[in-house]
Amino acid sequence: MEKIELTFKITNEKVYIDKGATLFQLVEKFQKYYDSPIVAAKINNTIVELFRPIFKAGTLEFLDINSVDGFRIFQRGLLFILKITLKKLFPEFTLKVSHSVGKAIYCELKNERSKLNLSDEDIKNIKSEMDKLILENKPFKKHELLKTEAMELFKNLGYYDKVKLLKYRKKKTVKVYQLDDFHDYFYGYMPPSTGILKYYDLKKYSEGFVLILPEFKNNNPILEFKPLPKLSAVFLEYQKWLEIMDIDSVGDLNDIIASGERNVTDLIIMSEALHEKRIAFIAEEIKKRKHVRLILIAGPSSSGKTTFSKRLMIQLRASGLRPVTISLDDYFVDREKTPKNEKGEYDFEALEAIDIELFNKNLLELFEGKEVEIPKFDFATGKRKSTGQRLKIEKDQPIIVEGIHGLNPKLTSLIPEELKFKIYASALTQINLDNTNRIHTTDTRLLRRIVRDSKFRNHNALQTLKMWPNVRKGEEKNIFPFQENADIMFNSALVYEIPVLKIFAEQLLITVPDNLPETSEATRLLKILDYFLPITNIEDIPRTSLIREFIGRSVFKY
Repeated sequence: MEKIELTFKITNEKVYIDKGATLFQLVEKFQKYYDSPIVAAKINNTIVELFRPIFKAGTLEFLDINSVDGFRIFQRGLLFILKITLKKLFPEFTLKVSHSVGKAIYCELKNERSKLNLSDEDIKNIKSEMDKLILENKPFKKHELLKTEAMELFKNLGYYDKVKLLKYRKKKTVKVYQLDDFHDYFYGYMPPSTGILKYYDLKKYSEGFVLILPEFKNNNPILEFKPLPKLSAVFLEYQKWLEIMDIDSVGDLNDIIASGERNVTDLIIMSEALHEKRIAFIAEEIKKRKHVRLILIAGPSSSGKTTFSKRLMIQLRASGLRPVTISLDDYFVDREKTPKNEKGEYDFEALEAIDIELFNKNLLELFEGKEVEIPKFDFATGKRKSTGQRLKIEKDQPIIVEGIHGLNPKLTSLIPEELKFKIYASALTQINLDNTNRIHTTDTRLLRRIVRDSKFRNHNALQTLKMWPNVRKGEEKNIFPFQENADIMFNSALVYEIPVLKIFAEQLLITVPDNLPETSEATRLLKILDYFLPITNIEDIPRTSLIREFIGRSVFKY
């Protein structure tokens, strides 16, 4: 039997398997190098399922549940057995996978008439049935069907959301997963079998329930659920926006795009109107609170904070206020005082990189009616400098401050709470590929950033993908823990934006070379874009639109 040589990436050890064999035999040998159970692998930076026969030599690494890709694979397997269980117990209802709540996923059961309000006993029964499937350690199987065959299969199963999704997909074949007699379609990979999926929990939440996923520390699974009511409310609001536009999934969006330019223009106008209505509402809420002097805007990378703050300023002016802005960047400490990360590099995203004492002092003086010299940070020299720029404000002039630390109480610790109005802005995508395949909020922001970095920062897609893990680490540390501190949230997602970003992002992503660590992420994003028809009449997008911050030709200056 011909052998395949694989080089284990962590230790550089060479191992050999029979050509056409799977990687199962190596999992036990290399599990000790990982903090959580292995669910899949990469060979030459391409994801391979553990049950896939291997025919080529290369560099091998495994994906455990704690890795980004491994976590998605684990989640996908759980959703498959959850859907199977619900189909058995509640055949008249459909599982609708909605949005993430920390490490959990919010789901609902619906039919054409109503939502099913599950009892605690129902939740217990669902978990019991899922546990039986997991205990039996049944294998997942993968079949490649012609697109017409897959569409006929899902039509017969009543999965019309999947039929509509596949209708516009260019690829002529579809990979369908099977567990027992159940078939389903997922746009990503699957774990090898159900036995590995034992780390989860279910809990009633809002009008549905949450599927709680694990985080491993020292090989121990931690299953914690922290409710995020404000964030969840924004997702549900966006769901209502989609209902207004008669869009339930990507298939419905593609129907509108395919129906002609006029309908696409109407969709753009409606989406922008909903944004403007929300921004106007936030401005009125600020005005109602007569004591507000400081407006703090925070959000993760590529959330559209800058355009939002500019449009909010316009709405505040229309409400009779005269806001001014202060840049948090001008309050950086001198370079040599900047804290460093574990790699010994300057950590400009750390709260300690800001002169909090001077920032609070200047704000308090301004609120007292004093004239204050606002510093200017010189990024070339790494030092603050005096510019002679002075500022004095009246009581009808709230100060707008935009920055990643805006919701961290430590940033404005000396400012009385009644003077603050805190806003969290992010692209909280709610549209799903279908009822069970959702689009992650981070995917929309990453696509935005890839396009913007290429247009305005002279970075190619590979450079952006390389930076993204560190960007995400900074968000997990400095932004997400404080998002529920917001007085109000703004969802910057636009239902039509991925079809617009597609025409820019695809040509950038295909330039990412093969066999690099970023290859699998570029491939995954290209697969997502492949489900969307493009929107090419971008001249119809208003120049005040938030998406213009990323694709260009905005009326605002950045």
